[in-house]
Amino acid sequence: METDRLEAFSDGVLAIIITIMVLELRVPEEHTLAGLLDATGIGLLTYVLSFVYIGIYWNNHHHLFQLSTEVGGGVLWANLHLLFWLSLYPFTTAWMDESHLALVPTVTYGVNLLAAAVAYYVLQATIKRRPGGHRVREALGRDTKGKLSPVLYLLGIGLAFVEPWLALVPFVLVALIWLVPDRRVEAFLERERSGSTT
Repeated sequence: METDRLEAFSDGVLAIIITIMVLELRVPEEHTLAGLLDATGIGLLTYVLSFVYIGIYWNNHHHLFQLSTEVGGGVLWANLHLLFWLSLYPFTTAWMDESHLALVPTVTYGVNLLAAAVAYYVLQATIKRRPGGHRVREALGRDTKGKLSPVLYLLGIGLAFVEPWLALVPFVLVALIWLVPDRRVEAFLERERSGSTT
């Protein structure tokens, strides 16, 4: 089956996740910057971090399915597995914010980030096993960023036990690493169009 329905469904789910997250932000009663800080606390910052993560997954998901020409049942379930973990972002983000970065909510947020990364890896691996999967292998190469991210999430989870706010340092670092435009897929598709993928 073609990828169109899977991509459209995933886009819709990600749009809903972002919408739910923004609804968690409280409107300040006072019309001042101090009122904004009092109302949102760190909520605005945690929202921005989670929004960036959803954007990164949306971007990478789009690139991944530019390389995949068809999907099967395994890919559909692997994609749903990824969407499940991403759909928990509003909950774990709000819990971490409302607890003012307490240990358990911050660790839970880190586990959520780690689980989504693992789910994305499973999706990639499932696509690689399908006909045409060699295109994903060739385009992504060693995938250093994909391998480094879970290590940094584990570091963040560990740092939360030292001081919960320290966990945010590796979490933000992963987001910054992925914000740098990844040209691997676009470069591969360009080479493919010009007939020089070997």
